[in-house]
Amino acid sequence: MQSLIGTGVALVTPFKKDFSVDVEALKRIVNYQIDNGINYLVVLGTTGEPATLKKEEKELVIKTVIETNNGRLPLVLGVGGNNTAEVVEELKTRDFTGFSAVLSVSPYYNKPTQEGIYQHFKAIAEVSPLPVILYNVPGRTGSNVLPSTVIRLANDFKNIVAIKEAAGDIVQAMKLIQLKPKDFLVISGDDMVTLPMVLAGGAGVISVIAEGFPKQFSEMVRLGLERKVDEAYKIHYEIADSIDMIFEQGNPGGVKEIFKSLGLSENTVRLPLVNVNEDLAKRLKDFVAKTVN
Repeated sequence: MQSLIGTGVALVTPFKKDFSVDVEALKRIVNYQIDNGINYLVVLGTTGEPATLKKEEKELVIKTVIETNNGRLPLVLGVGGNNTAEVVEELKTRDFTGFSAVLSVSPYYNKPTQEGIYQHFKAIAEVSPLPVILYNVPGRTGSNVLPSTVIRLANDFKNIVAIKEAAGDIVQAMKLIQLKPKDFLVISGDDMVTLPMVLAGGAGVISVIAEGFPKQFSEMVRLGLERKVDEAYKIHYEIADSIDMIFEQGNPGGVKEIFKSLGLSENTVRLPLVNVNEDLAKRLKDFVAKTVN
């Protein structure tokens, strides 16, 4: 899956002040990514707030992104959940025209064993019409997909092609890179450790901060993949403070504040999420002013 090497972004779902989906803002955001060097787009990942979208709103987001992208970049669709049968049913029935892969999160809240996680993804792999990217994010799911489970899945199912690894543990990421099959991709799901993961042999990132600063972050990843270490770290340290800031009061509240400063969308989020406070909003606005040319 060469199309998954480099910088992908987990698209937000922009809302108007009345909390309805802002289609025009979504078009602007998609074009902003494409125009500034992003390699692929992830639709309805966690950052897209799918937990608070109605079914018809999800379809509107998908339709808008496909039409706006118009075949320019590969698209990945988030299809995951903690009800295995429901995820399997969606994979069997959804029209995946326009998409290159699916991103599927490890089951949250249930806290399955490693064997349960394996069986969940086995069921997904057996029915998915597209290549599958595993998503490990223990901070949200309550359980960690261990490297041994990932490698077992990667070896047993050829259509499980990558993992978005967001445990924030560089040692775990390096173990994955060490043990993985040759063509299996280890993709960073944690913006702050993206460059170290790339330099250790990772394939790139599915990022949140890259959505706000696509030009800089995608350049950093490209330099990392080319082993231009000093140049890559220069960019990393220039934008590192913004990574801390956008997650300081929850995602995607921080990155939506960046979009507001850029004039791309409102900063509206849906409950139970709330807007960042005035202090953080000001710090983000100041960072955008000095960073974006």
